[in-house]
Amino acid sequence: MARGERAERTAALKSWSERGGLARAATARAAKRTRGQIVGAVRALWPFRRMKANRLLFAPHDLRTADPTTASDIYSGYFAFAGRTVNSHGESPFEIEPPTPAWAEALLGFSWLRHLRAADTAIARANARALVEEFIGNRHDRGEIARRPAVAARRLISFLSHSPLLLEGADHVFYERFVRQIVQTADRLQLALAGAVEGVARLQCLIAVSFAAISLDGQERRLRRLEAALSDELERQILPDGGHLSRNPRIIIELLLDLLPLRETFAARGLEPPRSIIMAIDRMMPHLRLFRHGDGALALFNGMGATPPDLMATLAAYDDARARPIEHAAYAGYDRLAAGTGTVIVDAGPPPRGANSVEAHAGCLSFEFSSAAQRIIVNCGASRYGSPELRLAARATAAHSTVTLDDRSSCVFGLVLGERRITAGPADIRAARQETEQGVEWVASHDGYKRSFGVVHTRRLVLAPGGNQLLGEDEISPSPTMASLPAAARFHLHPNVKPSLIREGQGALLALPSGEVWAFEASGLPVTLEESVFFAAADGRRRTSQLIIEFDAATTPRISWRLAKLGTAGRLPPGTDAEAEGGPAPVDQPPQG
Repeated sequence: MARGERAERTAALKSWSERGGLARAATARAAKRTRGQIVGAVRALWPFRRMKANRLLFAPHDLRTADPTTASDIYSGYFAFAGRTVNSHGESPFEIEPPTPAWAEALLGFSWLRHLRAADTAIARANARALVEEFIGNRHDRGEIARRPAVAARRLISFLSHSPLLLEGADHVFYERFVRQIVQTADRLQLALAGAVEGVARLQCLIAVSFAAISLDGQERRLRRLEAALSDELERQILPDGGHLSRNPRIIIELLLDLLPLRETFAARGLEPPRSIIMAIDRMMPHLRLFRHGDGALALFNGMGATPPDLMATLAAYDDARARPIEHAAYAGYDRLAAGTGTVIVDAGPPPRGANSVEAHAGCLSFEFSSAAQRIIVNCGASRYGSPELRLAARATAAHSTVTLDDRSSCVFGLVLGERRITAGPADIRAARQETEQGVEWVASHDGYKRSFGVVHTRRLVLAPGGNQLLGEDEISPSPTMASLPAAARFHLHPNVKPSLIREGQGALLALPSGEVWAFEASGLPVTLEESVFFAAADGRRRTSQLIIEFDAATTPRISWRLAKLGTAGRLPPGTDAEAEGGPAPVDQPPQG
């Protein structure tokens, strides 16, 4: 090779080497920049280092009511959770095949420790400590259900709240293992917060880790970071009118039962409670009153089941009883009409999105009606512990006191990440209310059926000034492309209401336990009486009845109906037709199976 060629080749190789070096340097800088971005993003999501603590300084208060008699069941090996009772037969309950995931979640959440603490006996303390020690020693916290963020958050709060029960008389070895378990659980929840925890579970995790930070030693800096993260999440999930993004009244109850003790724990440690916690509580309390009927039960919307009277009584002690319930929750999408002894509660909001819709129902424009302490018209409520098919049926539009078209729901339920979420539903919902000479008037519409049929459902309700009459009107906007569109207006009755058809199906009489008798009729349309299921009974689901007005929305786009108080049994107005005709009688016992 000639000298000139060698020089040229050498120069080329040098150039390539330099360029390669520059490329490698640029790649290294880019990688460093990417790592910095990733670390920054992780820190933004998870602004916490691993927790280090040696001592428990404080035990938060548990507001959930306890039954000391349940402690004896646990001694005997009976574990009753989520509607199922399991006899462990002397084995560890953590080794038993759980009958349902809900049962396992309740077991692994350890909220049942409160019953053992309420017993306040040596055997209760020993039993509780033995169960916790077995759980920790055999690493049951590594199971799939135990690792779920919401379950781990409940377990962390339970361990902290009931640490006096577990630590009284315990040796130093158990104390160290117990504190280490608390720290590890808090660390895992912090890691989960850096991931894809969504919905109310994210808020529950932040509350649990905040409890840990305020209860353990050496967590002052961490607590300040957590206050900021918790404040941001409360601002995001708790709506300005006090509702939750899920639109589920039960979630409000659960959050209040945790946020109230958290506020108290700050004060007990001599710290100023974050303003975000105080404001969230102040918004949620009156929002909860919006759903309250005269008998104290909450209306059945979007996942609400049986009202726990003990928990409601507990929350009432923290509530300003003099304050009136809010009547219009524009952000959450609910309205309350009240006049005399009558109360109407209506759903006029779009379905929640994403993870917040896992328990949401297709009940837009459904309503509930009560007279004094008696609920008359209800929704079926949530079936939290039933089969997946039963839970989905309870979420359908037909399980609500509203109009269905072609026996379809106004929302679409799709399987997303293993959960039944609402993937489509009403988007354009308009509602208005006003005071008129007739009473409180409410009008709303939704477009949940527009995709399927090209129509809009509009409902008008008028509650008379004395609360003794409710006028209703349902209208389906005409669809020029359809010659026929089967529709049904459903009115699910509370199990305590005894219905009977009158005037050859032109109306119905409703007898209440109080002795009141109400009449239901539709203008020119027959009324039928069919069976229904009430999922929100304290003793499980019960059979009940529903009134149905069937019509063709294409040829009869508008129907009117009326619910009016006639008087009391034995003192009905002259000419009242009280002769019962056909129709199934309601059954007060739970259905078999």
